[in-house]
Amino acid sequence: MSIISAERQVDGLSHADVMPAGGGSLPALQRWERRYVLAAAVSDIVAASVAALVALALGWGQTSTTTTAFAAVLPLAWIVTIGLAGGYQHRFLGIGSEEYNRVALGALGLIALVATVSWAAELSLARPFVAVAFPVAAFLTFAGRKALRVGTRALRRRGRMRHRTVVLGEGLGVSELAAHLKASSKHGYDVIGACLTGADSYRPDCSVPVMGDADDVADVVREHDADTVAVVPSPTLTSEKLRRLAWQLEPTGANLVVAPSLMDVAGPRIAVRPVEGLPLLHVEQPRFSGVKRLVKETYDPVVAGLGLLLLSPLLAAVALAIKLDSPGPVLFRQSRVGRQGERFTIFKFRTMVVDAEGQKAALAHLNEGSGPLFKMKKDPRITKVGAILRKTSLDELPQLINVVTGSMSLVGPRPHLPEEIELFGDDFRRRLLVKPGLTGLWQVSGRSDLSFEESVRVDLRYVENWSFAMDVLILWRTLSVVVKGSGAY
Repeated sequence: MSIISAERQVDGLSHADVMPAGGGSLPALQRWERRYVLAAAVSDIVAASVAALVALALGWGQTSTTTTAFAAVLPLAWIVTIGLAGGYQHRFLGIGSEEYNRVALGALGLIALVATVSWAAELSLARPFVAVAFPVAAFLTFAGRKALRVGTRALRRRGRMRHRTVVLGEGLGVSELAAHLKASSKHGYDVIGACLTGADSYRPDCSVPVMGDADDVADVVREHDADTVAVVPSPTLTSEKLRRLAWQLEPTGANLVVAPSLMDVAGPRIAVRPVEGLPLLHVEQPRFSGVKRLVKETYDPVVAGLGLLLLSPLLAAVALAIKLDSPGPVLFRQSRVGRQGERFTIFKFRTMVVDAEGQKAALAHLNEGSGPLFKMKKDPRITKVGAILRKTSLDELPQLINVVTGSMSLVGPRPHLPEEIELFGDDFRRRLLVKPGLTGLWQVSGRSDLSFEESVRVDLRYVENWSFAMDVLILWRTLSVVVKGSGAY
């Protein structure tokens, strides 16, 4: 969900950061957020320092006074450029790919600056040092940010670093937003109650206690020590009332966030454009061509080809295990639907007995999948080796061939059968605007544990917001999902 902060901003800092309410101490929200930003900065400094030391050690023979001096200032220059790129703004930290985008932007900016200054001043900066220092610093920075996310989620599971949230809106909208925030527990929003607007006869479910109406929000925040007010769009909640609510919340230090009616659109596609004092939410159209697609079409087959080469011993061992375990071919081939509805043959390692399709009708009454998908956690058709391959996702590796040949991408929506596509509506067919993927947002969001509707939603979210940084993040998260075996059966 895209959430737009309604805090007043002063040179990148929130009003609450600059001037605590009543001259007192900062609310708990600001305290732990500041600690998180500090931890991110320390992690980045350590990453740049280690990178500089590694580069000096590997390029010792070409070390000069200039190189040594640059190694000394690299940690400071690193965090300054990342900061200028927005890498320490709390609204980007901990969730989504935008944090990594900002870090990458800062790193590229520093590289460009160093290259320009070195050329203009004719500095004798050792090229091997630069070639080692920047990639190592970037890798360690991303790893450090990932570690912070893992630690934050662990603390949130224990009830710490969470936002005590009051939802304001009409009853049905309140229930929907509360359910969404509860399902997205990693974001850390705990809905403690609701304030209803207008004369709405619909009351939220019992898990969201009603604490008052729109006029009681500030009092409810103080009484229940809330730090966030989430607003659901409502006809009775005018811009004037929303502005006055922001004024009332200023002394409490609580954040005001607004859930837009447009769902599952995030990242660079959204920008706030002020028009005569009225902030308009500008949503750019998703782009499926141009430079972004060219980059994806280039790195997909290159990375997949390298993967096939490096994994060839493992692929051979898996093929031998399948052959020894049960009679039949090593590879399973099936017709799937790709971009723009084009059909292609997908390759997987065979994990079931040869006549698995013939037995499907007899097992139809045991189907545990939602929608038109057939799933069973304990499918009797799966072979012994097949169960291991599915648990470890090794059965998916032959799809690297599909990526090399151009019918699939490394990252994309789930590839579906032709008969399944015919059952879906126009919303689902929008997924055919891009190539299906070996992995995707669906895989790192729950895989087979997702309901059919949820899997469609996350695939559409990917199609609407895809970017190179998102692909890299999904590939990184896929490694964690595969190791844990989450949702694989």
